[in-house]
Amino acid sequence: MIVYFDCFSGVSGDMILGALVDAGVSAKELKNELSRLPIKGYRLNIKAVKRAGLSATKVDVETLRKEGRGKQRTALRRFKDVRRIIKDSSLSKDIKQKGLSVFKRLFEAEAKVHGEKYDRIHLHELGAIDCIVDIFGTLIGFDMLGIKRFHSSGINLGSGAVKTEHGILPVPAPATAELLKNARVYSSDTGFELTTPTGAAIVSTLAQGFGPMPCMDVLNIGVGAGNKDMKDKPNVLRLFIGQDPVPCGTGQGTEDKVIVIETNIDDMNPQIYEYVIEKLFKAGALDVFLTQVIMKKGRPGIKLTALCIDDKKEDLMKIILRETTSIGLRFYEAQRKTLHREIKSVDSKFGKINVKISRLGNHVLKTVPEYRDCRKIAKKFNIPLLEVMKSVKVKLL
Repeated sequence: MIVYFDCFSGVSGDMILGALVDAGVSAKELKNELSRLPIKGYRLNIKAVKRAGLSATKVDVETLRKEGRGKQRTALRRFKDVRRIIKDSSLSKDIKQKGLSVFKRLFEAEAKVHGEKYDRIHLHELGAIDCIVDIFGTLIGFDMLGIKRFHSSGINLGSGAVKTEHGILPVPAPATAELLKNARVYSSDTGFELTTPTGAAIVSTLAQGFGPMPCMDVLNIGVGAGNKDMKDKPNVLRLFIGQDPVPCGTGQGTEDKVIVIETNIDDMNPQIYEYVIEKLFKAGALDVFLTQVIMKKGRPGIKLTALCIDDKKEDLMKIILRETTSIGLRFYEAQRKTLHREIKSVDSKFGKINVKISRLGNHVLKTVPEYRDCRKIAKKFNIPLLEVMKSVKVKLL
């Protein structure tokens, strides 16, 4: 599944939460999952609203007025405190890692603009509890919807000034500007802030590209409301949710452009490749693979190849140059063609399992059960993984 952030009126954490609930994320299930975080003293206020006549869902994280509220909010403002909360939660490993990445970027951005170290900075502009709920509520919601790929439009920053603990600052706020380096942004004459640091951190961390909406089959649209109700245009964020890019026009597969990055390495500890590959995927690589090669003087070596969209080229090249012994890279543009892919949940004798179905036009060419689903079932029932995967194929065919 893929999601497209339509940020024509900016983006904030509460707008994303509202759009997710509007798109069908169960409020009850969202609250249950958020209870896995060891924080208290808040509640979600969810309501239907209108913005310039357009229906939307508004989600506010309300901090309860109880004794000691101030102490709790202050105690959660440093990175070590947030990291401890994430570690002590019972959320999935994947959501923990994504949440930690978002928060680290937030702290690093604030630290840079204030000339401090990220592990010593306080997030003055972000209430600790509502920031944690916004970020993890977003990650939980996307996980519930099965979102695997993220794209975004250009982000409207707004204009004017914003009041902070450091005084009146121009829009975008310094931390927001820092977070949106390498993202596509623009400014409209609204007179106030449209994109918050939390919203900027979420989108810039998750999005694999910025620009027009990719070719996709739209299955649902969620509309999340911002705080202000502007008269001339709706202050909302739209999330377009659908299947991965599919054939447009011919029905014979999707053709697009990718950047191929390559480097030959013959002097690096092989254990490092796993770490590098993981970092490249997190940074937006579409694929990463290793090829054995024979280099000059008959030395065996490895060719590291990464595929990405153009917007991610610089990020991936920096990772390779920093994390490997390579002193140079090759990169070039290539065309690729992919089959129409969709994920369907099918019945097996072990329960529901997601299956990836690949088509060329109207013809099904390949069916592959999702490895993670099969792995969970194999562990749960203590049976061979091959048996689980075989049962799904037989059931599907």
